[in-house]
Amino acid sequence: MANFYKDIPELKYHLNNPMMERICELKERGYADKDKFDYAAQDYADALDSYDKVLEITGEITGEIIAPNAEGVDAEGPHCANGRVEYASGTKQNLDAMVKAGLNGMTMPRRFGGLNFPITPYTMCAEVVAAADAGFGNIWSLQDCIETLYEFGNEDQHSRFIPRICQGETMSMDLTEPDAGSDLQSVMLKATFDEKENCWRLNGVKRFITNGDADLHLVLARSEEGTHDGRGLSMFIYDKRDGGVNVRRIENKLGIHGSPTCELVYKNAKAELCGDRKLGLIKYVMALMNGARLGIAAQSVGLSQAAYNEALAYAKDRKQFGKAIIEFPAVYDMLATIKAKLDAGRALLYQTSRYVDVYKALDDIARERKLTPEERQEQKLFSKLADAFTPLAKGMNSEYANQNAYDCIQVHGGSGFMLEYACQRIYRDARITSIYEGTTQLQTVAAIRYVTNGTYQSVLADYENILVAPEFEDYMNRIKSMDSKFSAASNAVKEAGDQELLDFLARRLYEMAATCVMSHLLLQDTNKEPEMFKKSLEVYVNYAESEIEKHFNFIRKFQAEKLANYRKA
Repeated sequence: MANFYKDIPELKYHLNNPMMERICELKERGYADKDKFDYAAQDYADALDSYDKVLEITGEITGEIIAPNAEGVDAEGPHCANGRVEYASGTKQNLDAMVKAGLNGMTMPRRFGGLNFPITPYTMCAEVVAAADAGFGNIWSLQDCIETLYEFGNEDQHSRFIPRICQGETMSMDLTEPDAGSDLQSVMLKATFDEKENCWRLNGVKRFITNGDADLHLVLARSEEGTHDGRGLSMFIYDKRDGGVNVRRIENKLGIHGSPTCELVYKNAKAELCGDRKLGLIKYVMALMNGARLGIAAQSVGLSQAAYNEALAYAKDRKQFGKAIIEFPAVYDMLATIKAKLDAGRALLYQTSRYVDVYKALDDIARERKLTPEERQEQKLFSKLADAFTPLAKGMNSEYANQNAYDCIQVHGGSGFMLEYACQRIYRDARITSIYEGTTQLQTVAAIRYVTNGTYQSVLADYENILVAPEFEDYMNRIKSMDSKFSAASNAVKEAGDQELLDFLARRLYEMAATCVMSHLLLQDTNKEPEMFKKSLEVYVNYAESEIEKHFNFIRKFQAEKLANYRKA
């Protein structure tokens, strides 16, 4: 049977990145748990071996259970009856297998029953699961909501809720409402304090809630009466055991059928405050969303891997005009481009996850002791890098997942339009990735300040100083030329001093930044493992040059007065 981890050697390559040694040292607090827990890592090599073994188990479950169940789950889907959700039968089998394997609460400390894994190997597990069934990936990976409760909840909440997630209970984040989609400042679910019961009560409706009948919910609600903006919102913990929330309906969706997307009705539901009042949107949801966006980036890479697998297998098997269609240039061009985007996007994903790992580990240490000046500087640097890279990883990988799923169907030709082939499910599942947890347009909004303040240009300059083997110097020079065009385009837009013009051209600048970053990262990977990445580097740099040129020429020739033509449209 297939193993969705062992069959993808690129994953183990990224797991062994040199940054992981520092990440493990921080996460393990110098391996202080080794005398307290028999499954704790003894040293760096032992930690990496543990991650590798858990990934192998995840890959085995994914190959033997989740993937074979995927088509049945897609057809059956979850059901709603008497205000509750019942998962598809295959989803129940999937969850049971993951819980029995101990694959829940992966990033949580061992004292709560977790594995104390860094974000990076957990993100790899999320990618592996999504490659088999992106809908199930949603249900399983929402366990990372516990990161926000761990970060902002109190010790009592930690002791009551985190062990339950580590034992296999599910989570959801209840943010969106019928009149508050991307505009979360408009959330109106009402939270009032019940003096008699010494608890909060929630009333209102939430919509588009992934896994909405979960055991534990993090809920954004309006706690400050009379307010209408983000400053009146707080974060609450709702426990399904307390009742008061019913599922009105499950949305009938284009894709990710196994994942129940629910409309929830809160009727005097008992809840408790997570963290401080008024910081729900300003602080806590931002942390929650950054984690979710990294998760969708992983889901997107998993879908790209699935698209590549299906397209490659079909192209090798399908014969036309007396030979396999993989031998036709039009087909192998599509396959090579899918693989190049997959490798470039994966490089961006794990560079981002490593940045997140360093700053989150230092944040956690800062709650235990005062950081040294060097640690504070490191924390500040990696927090900024994580914040700058997360919207690139989420936005670009979700766009690539859609493009790769499209090309996968195209490789299949007419067969790809038939429901018996998995490529149509991958195509439908991929479509949501560029919409939920912040559309690509919102990722651009999140990233554009790092264009205008020079952060991306500084990162690219650092990458340009990394030495490569003589055989790859030409690629470095070509990428440097792309960097220069990105800088010139960015500077020209900034110097125009027109905010509307900047907003209009932001998506092009965003894509230029991401494309340059991914080109460098893929070059760095190729320099270390040429056999694994050289083909993708050549294909991706060719593709990247054309994308950079396209955006550069558009921006260079565009003037502010032309905006009027677009407004009329």
